[in-house]
Amino acid sequence: MNGVILFLLVGLVAGWLGSKALGAESGGVIANLVIGVIGAVLGGFLFSRLGIPPMGLPPLLYRLVAAVVGSVILLILLRLARR
Repeated sequence: MNGVILFLLVGLVAGWLGSKALGAESGGVIANLVIGVIGAVLGGFLFSRLGIPPMGLPPLLYRLVAAVVGSVILLILLRLARR
C-alpha cells in the first residue's frame, strides 16, 4: 500500500512539473495525477528500454526524473494529437 501511495505522489508531482516545463496550464490535481502516472509508466519503460542508468541518483529521484520525462513526452503527444 505504501508503494502505491508513493507512486501516486510521484505521478502527481511529475504531471505538475511536466505541465510547467511545457508552459501548459495545469488541468488540476486529477489531470496532473493522470498525466503523471501515465508519464511515469512511459518514462520508466523508455528508460529501461534505452538502458539509461540511475547515474548515482537515489531511487526516488531517478523515478521522478523518468516520470517527468515521460509526462513531457505524453503532453507533447497530446498537444500534437489536438492539432
